[in-house]
Amino acid sequence: MKSNQQLQRDVMDALKWEPLLNKAEIGVTVDHGVVTLTGRVDSYPGKLAAERAAKGVNGVRALAEELQIKLDGNNVRTDTEIAQAAADALKWCTAIPDDRITVSVENGWVKLEGDVEWQFQKDEARREVEDIMGVKGVTNFVTVKPVLKPIDIKDKIQQAFQRSATVDASNISVDVNGSLVTLKGTVHSWAERDDAESAAWAAPGVAKVNDQLTVEEVF
Repeated sequence: MKSNQQLQRDVMDALKWEPLLNKAEIGVTVDHGVVTLTGRVDSYPGKLAAERAAKGVNGVRALAEELQIKLDGNNVRTDTEIAQAAADALKWCTAIPDDRITVSVENGWVKLEGDVEWQFQKDEARREVEDIMGVKGVTNFVTVKPVLKPIDIKDKIQQAFQRSATVDASNISVDVNGSLVTLKGTVHSWAERDDAESAAWAAPGVAKVNDQLTVEEVF
């Protein structure tokens, strides 16, 4: 297992490689694999980039993110301007059905509501608005309506695990209750855990994934 100091250096090095963080002021503390990020970034995409970079480091068991977004003068927009830009972005996105998602904005924070048939459509809606200038955060309340029987969902997730080059399907169990998927077992890295969860979310009809996988670092 990496020492706290080694893991801290690895996370800081990963953050330095992120182009969106060239103006960020981020502090990193580590306690037995639990990484805490503090400080500030100049955009919401920068905050997401910091999270992804930290999670991608081998040895990170959990992440506490306490970053603040400090927008400079050129990036500040009114809630009305953000709402209009978000509505336009969703309208122009061909992957999202028309008039299925509504947008509200308060103090730069965007809230999405509505329903879609696929998880990728919910994810795409979030991606469309999170890069909009002035956005400080996104809450995605869009729901996914089930379109398959639970046994069919389970089969598709297990098949996806078996096709994956990064996920060891033999160590992961899948339980489906309606549109809720629960993953249990062990993985060798945070990246493998993310890949397994992503595979579960990609199955049609999945509305929620309860990720109970534990990370056991390989020595």
